[in-house]
Amino acid sequence: MSVILYVTAHPLDSGASHSLSVGQHFIEAYSKANPNDEVIHLDLYHTDVPQLDTDVLTGWDQLKNGRSFDQFSSGTQAKVARLNELVDQFLAADKIIIVNPVWNFLFPPVLKAYIDAICVPGKTVNYTPEGIIGLATDKKLLHIQASGSMLSKGGLEFSHKYLSTVAQFIGIPSIELIYAEGTGSQDQAPAIKEKAIQEAYELAGSF
Repeated sequence: MSVILYVTAHPLDSGASHSLSVGQHFIEAYSKANPNDEVIHLDLYHTDVPQLDTDVLTGWDQLKNGRSFDQFSSGTQAKVARLNELVDQFLAADKIIIVNPVWNFLFPPVLKAYIDAICVPGKTVNYTPEGIIGLATDKKLLHIQASGSMLSKGGLEFSHKYLSTVAQFIGIPSIELIYAEGTGSQDQAPAIKEKAIQEAYELAGSF
């Protein structure tokens, strides 16, 4: 049995979001093909994802220097503990699916906060004298993304490139992509989404 972590970064539901609609079709097809696998949905807009603020950075530094966790304020304890939960949940998953829209050339900021939460030295990455070593080498990653414009053809696609770099940074061997781009055109949007859904169906059986 595999554990699937389904991470969504959109404030709307699948009926109003092209990316979430494609993602939902993928999950349904995947679950049908892999009925024994466990799917965990992490909705970043409806969960606590602490930002790396003064409390967190200071707390991490003090923990490294031997300060007891019990000595922190309740607020700092909550943030540090929650970040640990997020990275441990990520590490426990065998396959990760990340679904997002593109806003102003990049994904929503809550996804960046999540990426900051899972890129943790000693857990998903190590810094050594020989260079960076990613530790998440046993995972598979699928990125499902929708954008109103055809960004990949104009050299303005930064979101997937960034996520691919992060995946490489933490050691994930490869990243699959289902991209529904150009959905800003009302005439073409239905066909674009349908094509992405068909790609999702095809990939679901082998992912």
